[in-house]
Amino acid sequence: MRLVLLSVSLAMLPLPAISPAADSVPATSSPNATLGSWNGWRGPKRDGQSPDVGLLKDWSAKPPSLAWTADGLGAGYASISLADGQLYTTGNFPDGQKVTALDPVAGKVVWSTPITDAAPGHKHEGSRSTPAIDGDRLYVVASSGKIVCLKTKDGSVVWARDFADFGGKLMSGWGFSESPLVDGDRVLCTPGGADALVVALDKLTGKDLWRAAGKDLGTKGKDGAGYSSMVVSEACGVRQYVQLVGRGVVGIRASDGKLLWNYNDVANGTANIPTPLVSGDQVFCSTGYRTGSALLTLTKDGDGIKCAENYFLSGEKLQNHHGGMILKDGYVYCGHAHNSGFPICVEMATGKIAWGGDQRGPGSGSAAVTYADGHLVFRYQSGEVALIEATPSGYHLKGSFKPVVVGKNPCWAHPVVIGGKLYLRDQDKLMCYDVRE
Repeated sequence: MRLVLLSVSLAMLPLPAISPAADSVPATSSPNATLGSWNGWRGPKRDGQSPDVGLLKDWSAKPPSLAWTADGLGAGYASISLADGQLYTTGNFPDGQKVTALDPVAGKVVWSTPITDAAPGHKHEGSRSTPAIDGDRLYVVASSGKIVCLKTKDGSVVWARDFADFGGKLMSGWGFSESPLVDGDRVLCTPGGADALVVALDKLTGKDLWRAAGKDLGTKGKDGAGYSSMVVSEACGVRQYVQLVGRGVVGIRASDGKLLWNYNDVANGTANIPTPLVSGDQVFCSTGYRTGSALLTLTKDGDGIKCAENYFLSGEKLQNHHGGMILKDGYVYCGHAHNSGFPICVEMATGKIAWGGDQRGPGSGSAAVTYADGHLVFRYQSGEVALIEATPSGYHLKGSFKPVVVGKNPCWAHPVVIGGKLYLRDQDKLMCYDVRE
């Protein structure tokens, strides 16, 4: 069986450069207005949903046109973030894992900063952390296990904290893959230590604000961090951070790091990956490796919160290997089945399958999914990109295409739609397609 987050071969990578396509859209005088903002993992609300409207509604007659391609982002599976006219990602190079900033309008690399030692010092080939942008700073997690704060202007390192300081531990051995969360005056990350499962750090200095312990979380899965990235919930009127770790889903109070609740049954012992979905007092979670999915309801319990399972769907009915899930108008859309990415739509309240789960679609392997303007953008592991209407009425494929670059490694980077553009990363290359109507 091929497992997620496998290493990729490092090669001598060329210096980053962007080459406009023949049908490139000319730069405007106000790039910030046209590029939009996608400030971190799964977008502004970390839910995988783009605010864009006025996009192409059908790709079958005319697929999106290529605007430009960029080379030399480094080896890896990280997605991209974009704000204030600058684009960021992470990748592996012969001299270490780096954060790279691009100017997608002018077509040049602005800066590239190492955050680990030279290979094999970073140990894990292939980056996974999508930078979190916060004003003039950004934050990333190196796959070797540390969180780094850099200046957006020039890439200079402001501070860094090694996960060894927190007794950091992964549930398995493919390298830390989290995209950190910035919330108010703090930045959150998941070292996975017994006494520091999740930590809150002062975003300006990197100093400890609190450490959340993660002990006795159940028998399923393994101790340590998973491969997921956390989200914010206001369930029961309590601000909390919901994260999928090696032993399942946890809820941690934002004010002081107290573990409020945990749910173990969704954990598997190989890799827990998909970011949970939060809605009101409910949490929807899923993992692959034949595990399954669950809907949880949270209720107040004195000073704490109690977690109850509404239903559990077996792996045969719904398991999101990786690639993420979208919650839209009460329905969950994602790729189903281990390493398969079969499009599926499930009513969250009941667990009833509205459609799908048994059809391949135009690509193969797992599928990363993003929502934009009434549609789902499915990016298959094999490279194909499909447009599917986001409706519970049925599976409506609205066209697909194969990008100009599809390498030999799996296409695991999540697609991004912002500012009328579709961004697709394939290892050291980035493609930008125009998806405006």
